[in-house]
Amino acid sequence: MQRLQQTFDQLKAQGRKALVPYFTAGDPSPELTVELMQAMVTAGVDVIELGVPFSDPMADGPVIQRASERALALGVSLNDCLEWVSQFRQTNQTTPVVLMGYANPIERFGQQAFAEAAAEAGVDGVLVVDYPPEESEDFAQMLKAKGLAPIFLLAPTSTETRMDQVGRLGAGYLYYVSLKGVTGAGHLDTEDVARKVAVVRQHTSLPIGVGFGISDAASAKAVAVHADAVVIGSAIIKLMEQQVSEQKPVVPAVSHFLAGIRTAIDQIS
Repeated sequence: MQRLQQTFDQLKAQGRKALVPYFTAGDPSPELTVELMQAMVTAGVDVIELGVPFSDPMADGPVIQRASERALALGVSLNDCLEWVSQFRQTNQTTPVVLMGYANPIERFGQQAFAEAAAEAGVDGVLVVDYPPEESEDFAQMLKAKGLAPIFLLAPTSTETRMDQVGRLGAGYLYYVSLKGVTGAGHLDTEDVARKVAVVRQHTSLPIGVGFGISDAASAKAVAVHADAVVIGSAIIKLMEQQVSEQKPVVPAVSHFLAGIRTAIDQIS
C-alpha cells in the first residue's frame, strides 16, 4: 500500500499520469512472467496488475478469457502468482504490484492466509472483481491490516452510494471501468469518461485509474487527460498472442508497445 501511495504522490508532484499494464500470470508461459514484469518497468510502467487465472472470468472479454485458459492449462495457481511476485521483489523493491482476479481462488486459499501470504510476497494491492464493497468490509480490513490496498471497480452504472462505499473502503487507487460489459470490448467515449471521472472525484480523494477499451497510444493519451492512471490489458495480451502465433519474441514487442504508450501519455500537461 505504501508503494502505491508513494508512486501516485511522486507522479502527481511531477504532473505525470501512471501507466498500469495488466497481463495474466503464466501466459504466454510461466517462465516469462517475471521477465515480462521487469521489462515493463524498463519500458516505463508505474504499477503492474498481475491477473490471477480463473476458470470463469465473467468480467473479462475473450482475449483475457483465453489467457486465463492457457495459464490454467499450464497448471498456474494462486501460489505461483505469489511466488512470481516474490521473485520480482528480489530485483525490484519500488514498483507496486496489484493482484487482480476473482474471489474463488482466494476463498479456497483462505482470506486471512491469502492476506498474509500476499503481504509476505511483496504484493501491494488486491482487486477482486466479484467482491462488491458491501460484501467486502471484513476482507478489506484484513488486507489493510497487512499493509495491502483493497482496490475496487466502479462502472458507468455505479450509483453515488456505491462511489461513497468504494471511496471509504478502498485504498491505493480506484479502477473506473470506462465501458459497460466485458474487458477489451466496445468504443471508448472519452467525453463520457471525463464526466464520470469528475463525478467520482466528488466522492473520493483516491487516484482514479481508467481501463477497458484502451488499445493504443491515442486512446491512452485521451484517457490520461482525465484520469490519474491508464490501465491497459487486452491490447497487451492480444499482442502477445500475435507474437506467439508468428513465433516471434514476446518480451521485446511488449516493451516497445508500452514504451510508445508511455511517450504518448507523457505528452499531456
